[in-house]
Amino acid sequence: MAVTTCSLEDGNGTEKEYKTFYEEASSPAESQLATASTATPEAVPSSPPPQDGGMRAWLQVLGSFLVFSNLWGFIFAFGSFQSFYQLHYLSNETPSDISWIGTIATGLLIFVGVLSGPLFDLGYFRSMLIVGGIGETLSVFLLSLSTKYWQILLTQGLMCGLTNGLLYLPGLALVGRSFKKHRSMAMALTTCGAPIGGIVYTLMFQQLINKIGFEWTIRAMAFFMLGTYLMAFPLLLWGASNLGDMASGTTRKIFDSAALRDLPFWSYSISNFFIFLGYMVPFVYFSAYGQSKLGLSQSAALNTIIAAQACSIFGRLVAGYAATKLGVMVPWILAAMCSGAFCLAWYGVKSEGGLITIACLFGCFSGPLIPLPPSLFPLVCPDVRVLGARLGMAQAIGSVASLIGAPIAGALLSTGMDGNNYLGLQLFSGLVMIMGGFQLIVLYFLLARRRDIGKKLF
Repeated sequence: MAVTTCSLEDGNGTEKEYKTFYEEASSPAESQLATASTATPEAVPSSPPPQDGGMRAWLQVLGSFLVFSNLWGFIFAFGSFQSFYQLHYLSNETPSDISWIGTIATGLLIFVGVLSGPLFDLGYFRSMLIVGGIGETLSVFLLSLSTKYWQILLTQGLMCGLTNGLLYLPGLALVGRSFKKHRSMAMALTTCGAPIGGIVYTLMFQQLINKIGFEWTIRAMAFFMLGTYLMAFPLLLWGASNLGDMASGTTRKIFDSAALRDLPFWSYSISNFFIFLGYMVPFVYFSAYGQSKLGLSQSAALNTIIAAQACSIFGRLVAGYAATKLGVMVPWILAAMCSGAFCLAWYGVKSEGGLITIACLFGCFSGPLIPLPPSLFPLVCPDVRVLGARLGMAQAIGSVASLIGAPIAGALLSTGMDGNNYLGLQLFSGLVMIMGGFQLIVLYFLLARRRDIGKKLF
């Protein structure tokens, strides 16, 4: 089965464009647009066929790439903040308390992404982009003035997460509406902005923090963010009015009660829950582990996060190609199992080289856990009328795991006698991801029982 599992291009109108887009989403929050964007065919007005590339469309890809580099990049760079807060800036707070800052931002991005779907349906994509961009940039500027835990929680956690949720849907939907033949490539390039943005913000933190201090390092990030948004929004909105109706003009359901009685839905949701319960833990704690347990410099420790993010790009691209040849289930199960195994192997790391190696391997094998799940969902839910609502429900369950995973791991870290016992954290992240992998095997057998789709799983 290819990554684009169902040949939904055969439909007509806006409904077709949304469902094709779901299948090519590349992150947990990316698939949230499906929650508020599914309607019965009768409820969706027809619109002109999509464009198929051209200079304007590829410039929109660049604009959306820049949005993603800020939207997810700043969140993916939280590992550098975690180690700095834990060891220096907020040393009186527990690692668990500090990790809530990053997980609240991630969780709110996903929840607001779900809830903002109706706004996009009603045609407010320009307002969503502008308010989201201004809000995230302002939250980073306010972070530079924050000196207490509650202030940082409000700015970097609450405010950043709320405004980021408005940004996600418009960028991807505008790009998806501009392509037909090359949509997969356009989406892949767009979503690569997330790890690349994470690398850029981590490098900025690494190079500036000891030279100009925390306040001006954060302001430099905010000015960089402002500049990229000023470039991104004109590129995204250029010619958007010529794309036909960007929205249906009607709001759509975000909850389908029948899903609660569907075993494949629950198997899919539970798998994602366990996987994302452990997914962010290494990204958050690699740097702190390098400094506190291995005695690495701050710069050397941050290199582990950069290495993990860089390798995740490679992992995403390889998994996407493998899925076109083997189907989604094989690389998805392999990625979950191997990611969990590398979390367990993390316990044996005693040197800088070992930590870099584990970071690269984890980044490579965990990268596919982002784009693969939405690609399979059309088989979990063959009914296109409720596809978006059920996918949003499943990813909302997964977002809870993203919210609580790192704080739970931080609490296990805090139980050590010297506060630096990472064994509980490593066991937790590894075992829950392996549990998610086993649940994927259960999902495979549940889907294989359906005669009409069992042959498509490989």
